[in-house]
Amino acid sequence: MASAMANCMSGTASTSRPSCCSVMPTRHRGSTVIRASSTFQETLNLPSTNGTGASTSNYGSGVIPDRPVLELAGSEQSNRRYSNFPNGVKSPQQPKSRLRVFSGTANPALSTEVAHYLGMDLGKVKVKRFADGEIYVQIGESIRGCDVFLVQPTCPPVNDHLMELLVMIDACKRASARSITAVIPYYGYARADRKTQGRESIAAKLTANLITEAGADRVLAMDLHSGQCVGYFDIPVDHVYGESVVLDYLASKRIATGDLVVVSPDVGGVARARAFAKKLNDAPLAIVDKRRSAHNVSEVMNLIGDVKGKVAVLVDDMIDTAGTITNAAKVLRAEGAREVYACTSHAVFSPPAIERLSSGVFEEVIVTNTIPVAPQNVFPELTILSVANLLGETIWRVYNAASVQALRD
Repeated sequence: MASAMANCMSGTASTSRPSCCSVMPTRHRGSTVIRASSTFQETLNLPSTNGTGASTSNYGSGVIPDRPVLELAGSEQSNRRYSNFPNGVKSPQQPKSRLRVFSGTANPALSTEVAHYLGMDLGKVKVKRFADGEIYVQIGESIRGCDVFLVQPTCPPVNDHLMELLVMIDACKRASARSITAVIPYYGYARADRKTQGRESIAAKLTANLITEAGADRVLAMDLHSGQCVGYFDIPVDHVYGESVVLDYLASKRIATGDLVVVSPDVGGVARARAFAKKLNDAPLAIVDKRRSAHNVSEVMNLIGDVKGKVAVLVDDMIDTAGTITNAAKVLRAEGAREVYACTSHAVFSPPAIERLSSGVFEEVIVTNTIPVAPQNVFPELTILSVANLLGETIWRVYNAASVQALRD
């Protein structure tokens, strides 16, 4: 099982770049922080030959003698794109990449890791706030005709980071960027995705409208709260899943297949847990039935499924106040679960989440770095996995018009 998950995307990743699931563990304040590998692309320069097998360095890197170069008849621009070499051989000049990656202030560490994966530096951008709270953004380099990717999760403070993203999109649009992709590792307001009572707003749709009207051409989001959020956008959305990173990590723990059971902390997360269990050799599934009396307040009622003597893996898209997942873990312990793991993509960690998660009910709490975890919120049971390689690979595929779905297949 471990080898199968470790190679989950080996067939699609470029050979010149590291696997988008590769991780490098380090220790940090009692928790395991797993960062992305910062290996850069390496360019292989092969010597040319003159047809006799002898190496000739006069032609320069990458030039193959005697190979015809096609040019459009009567095109002056075509002739300007080539420089003359000895013996009449012409070599095409490599165009400068139009890919640009910029970071907001929400999660600069993740943005830097993404840029490292792509073998480039982050673009220059100036972001500051005036005394009254207004946000000022200035792009510090020319992006005319470039494909721009703005990495900005709308994590707490949600409104500030969302507004900063909108202003950054507007700045790039006015700087004549060819395309603007909003890379949103964590999409705020995603939980307000439907009306459950009368006279409620659907803020997920409103947020999608704001991003679209600001000038974004595409959105790259990770682990949205519900799939219907994709339909709220009137522009293309690439929805990627961080489960591959978590599955790789769980595979390294070598838990016996017969001892494992995947648990959904509520009925709404059954589809997510089922897809997760299917990739764990079709592990059995259990469901915690929950009744919510108010927002951020939950009450666990009963358990559907058998967890006695097994290792229970709770799967959810985010941990906010940790009420839902902690109550579910207590029920699993009461029903005889040997160990309880919590796996989630977005570590929102609103108070009193840290007190609940570090109470001893969890063997380990596994999250990703879509949201930066403050040093004071780190506790011994916490493990942070980096999704920078996954985001970097997705950005590369979007930029090169390659398949993104292949990352999950």
